[in-house]
Amino acid sequence: MNVSKARHGSPNPSSKSKAVASDTSGGGQGGWSALLLVAACTPAIPATPAPEEATAAVQPNNATYGTDAHLAASRPDAVLRYADHPRGFAELRLPKGEGPFPLAVIYHGGCWKTGIASQAYMAPLATHWQSLGIATLNVDYREVGDGGGWPGSFEDWAASARLIEEVAANHPIDRARVTLVGHSAGGLPAVWLASASGEDGPVGTRAALKVRAAIVLDGPGDVGAEQPAFDALCQFAAVAPFIGTPAPARTGAISPAAHAPQLAEILFVQAKLPAPSATTQAALAAGGARVTVRENPGASHFAIITPGNPVHQANEAAMLAAIKGE
Repeated sequence: MNVSKARHGSPNPSSKSKAVASDTSGGGQGGWSALLLVAACTPAIPATPAPEEATAAVQPNNATYGTDAHLAASRPDAVLRYADHPRGFAELRLPKGEGPFPLAVIYHGGCWKTGIASQAYMAPLATHWQSLGIATLNVDYREVGDGGGWPGSFEDWAASARLIEEVAANHPIDRARVTLVGHSAGGLPAVWLASASGEDGPVGTRAALKVRAAIVLDGPGDVGAEQPAFDALCQFAAVAPFIGTPAPARTGAISPAAHAPQLAEILFVQAKLPAPSATTQAALAAGGARVTVRENPGASHFAIITPGNPVHQANEAAMLAAIKGE
């Protein structure tokens, strides 16, 4: 595992150390493309319950394909709606005890293409964190093919973020310890939501969401700069259909070089994707964030999010420290 850090500038190469954890996740090397083979057999997305009504976990879009969870997902304490469309919901899980609890807001991956994945495959990780005293809000959202892309996915991310205030008002949440967490394509909202947007942004002018930290799990730091690597991970052209045209202007509008995230800390835990470049790390740090990158050479795309997997265990302490603000 290679670890590097940067604050207000380029990474510090002297902070790297190496240790490679074994990978037994069963995630495979095919990335997301193999998941498309079963998409046609996926049942329709069921209706989502009313706010604050606990229910069994919703399982659209291939459920937990890609992960060897080692852990069954718990029943959410509530399913909260942020939009009227079928995917406009998030699952809330609360730890036992009085709190206040740190909150992790989780965004799933799937190459921004509908039919590959949903919030369901992140539920085991959300359940694991719940057992460790962390409240979780596991968000589904539209993707290319069901109303997502530019601007639909961004509209969903912005709307889902408003659930944070609702949860904090009704449950024992420590609002000062909110972390945005994204796996793969979900790394984009984890960073974008904490950044301001101008008129050229996907939802127009908006202020940065006030949260403490972001965790990107094998996801991009700058979609435009990392398009070839991300498309290679998906094994199909994922960025272009998601961004649309004019692509350079749009990727520039959501780049950290244009709007640095307003965070105290950003943690990357990479596996298939390389570390963001020194230029990207410097842009991410320009808003005051401490940027840390943990590389896991040879690990699968899913091992890092799988509770009980050695790769996840090797990185868990760093993730928990970021979420708890330690």
